[in-house]
Amino acid sequence: MSERRIVRKFQQRPRNGHLKGALLGPVSNLEEHVSSDWWRLIFNALYLKTDADVVDDHKVTSDEIDFFLKLVNLPPEARILDLCCGQGRHALELARRGFRNVEGLDRSRYLITKARTIAAKEGLRVKFREGDARKTHYGPENFDCVMILGNSFGYFETIRDDLDVLKEVFRIVIPNGRCILDVTDGDYLRNSFESRSWEWIDKKHFVCRERSLSADAQRLISREIVTNVSKGVIADQFYAERLYSKESIVHIMLEAGFSDCRVEGEICTNSCRNQDLGMMKQRIIVTASVQKICSRVKTNRAWAARSVLVLLGDPRKPDPLKPSSVFDDDDFFTVELAKSSLEELKEYRFKYLDNHDTMIQDLKKMSGKTDLVINFCDEGYMNDPRQELHVPALLEQLGIPYTGAGPQCLAYCYDKSLVRGVAKEMKIPVPRAFFVRPEDSTFELPFSFPVLIKPNFGDASFGITQRSVASNLEEALDAIFEIRNQFGYDKPILVEEFLSGKDLSVGIIGNPLEGYVVLPISEEDYSKIPPTLPKICGYEAKWRPDSPYWKVKPVPAHLPDELEKSIVEWCLRLFERLECRDYCRFDWRLDSEGNPKLLEVNPNPGWCWDGHLAKMANFAGISYREMLAAILKAAERRLGLHPSAEKSGENSFQECQPAKQSLG
Repeated sequence: MSERRIVRKFQQRPRNGHLKGALLGPVSNLEEHVSSDWWRLIFNALYLKTDADVVDDHKVTSDEIDFFLKLVNLPPEARILDLCCGQGRHALELARRGFRNVEGLDRSRYLITKARTIAAKEGLRVKFREGDARKTHYGPENFDCVMILGNSFGYFETIRDDLDVLKEVFRIVIPNGRCILDVTDGDYLRNSFESRSWEWIDKKHFVCRERSLSADAQRLISREIVTNVSKGVIADQFYAERLYSKESIVHIMLEAGFSDCRVEGEICTNSCRNQDLGMMKQRIIVTASVQKICSRVKTNRAWAARSVLVLLGDPRKPDPLKPSSVFDDDDFFTVELAKSSLEELKEYRFKYLDNHDTMIQDLKKMSGKTDLVINFCDEGYMNDPRQELHVPALLEQLGIPYTGAGPQCLAYCYDKSLVRGVAKEMKIPVPRAFFVRPEDSTFELPFSFPVLIKPNFGDASFGITQRSVASNLEEALDAIFEIRNQFGYDKPILVEEFLSGKDLSVGIIGNPLEGYVVLPISEEDYSKIPPTLPKICGYEAKWRPDSPYWKVKPVPAHLPDELEKSIVEWCLRLFERLECRDYCRFDWRLDSEGNPKLLEVNPNPGWCWDGHLAKMANFAGISYREMLAAILKAAERRLGLHPSAEKSGENSFQECQPAKQSLG
């Protein structure tokens, strides 16, 4: 996380570039408008503009590092984590001074990308990663010193969350290591905050601020209204930060386990604009040491390989999603390639189970004898896609830990209209659509043609062909008839507005609280199909080699930064709201004017070597074997299965993460 956060936005930019949505007028109670998770929202160039007088002033950063290094004397080889690093100003300055093992972690993808860009431009060897400070992806005793600087502490709604951050710091610091905390002086600010102010932040922007204490006087609530002289108000945003006194910050650090907690004094920051400094005006500097017994087991014995069972579809049974309804040579090749890639992971012993007739009995026998199940049975139990959720449900009943989504998530996401409803409730854009039920003989079209007609239930583009795009009523009726008769589908049909813009996919591996990577966004390349065909990646593109759609392939997408950041943030919010786990894929499409709209959420997406997830991973330089390992490691971290994942204090997912998050 970063300093003086910018938070809630009530407006979005429509296609004409002006603001839409009602602005708030006078507000009698600022606290009522602060979201409990305001710190999770997107941070962009606006934050760097409003706070540039501090966070973009090299002299301020240099002076702060001078002061901090006097307090904690560190050798150049010290392993240092700048936690909640923002755009990395402190971590980068440490690297400039010759520190060779510096890392930064922050929740904001935009700021992390900014930090990486600066590091690359200056040739500085600093690792920057996204993550939640309450539960980092690092193993125990990874760092000699952890720094939380620039007032990046106290953003959570409860003290318990702040305590979790400090406990996590205690866990990842070595015995006798150090922690330094730079936090706003709560007593000073409580008594001297500016209730209203305004200032020019550059020649085109000015910001108006108002502040008040929370009802319990433990947090300072802030509102910022940012105005562009040409475009008018561009943001109206609220945030809150906890006010720690010297005594209370020492108390919470002692409660987290730290020793020798010392208040080293205060920092009074100067603004290059000589204007409102807000929470940065006066801060408390606290140092502490970590006194504990080393938890890392040191032994020369060979590590016991972890026993892993891989569940697959049953090749002996029909598969209704495949054109021939049977497993073919390509399917067997895909399974063998996955097996050979997994077998390269020497810290595991793999067994495979694909006989669904005996699956229940076999799993009962394996209960207590396997450490983890890789659930690659995305065909569903008995190859029935409607029973995909039955597999994790069975594993849960038997108490066997497994990779991927749980039964509730799979049930949610199998129903496209349900996902649409969740997204709309979260203010995430979706296409206009309506239902056609099996008993309906007529329907009214509430929006204009063209439309996309598809089964409401299903995956793998089942029932979606070139004839699913209808330009008139007759074509729409033909498409519905084909889905009903040719595909044998007797459930509700979803009729959506057809979006003609870029066809996008977003892949995520990991979990928000344990560490994750957002793969490069992919775009379907329709340049090799005849211009008379509708641009859709449907059933034919995935299952019909003789179709012109077989030439449709994903390529790295090139999107404007703001658009990309919005899509990624929405995906992360949906990932958590729908309870996705370990890996997921999100399908989006832009309309004719470039506005993104969510199409589907795919928990447990295709794991095959030539699937969308693997191709997005390849765009990031992650091999197929590394992708499978990353899914496995993500589940291990989520489940707390640490020993195998921490043999050397790192894991393959961590090693591939910094270079792979290549998106802006």
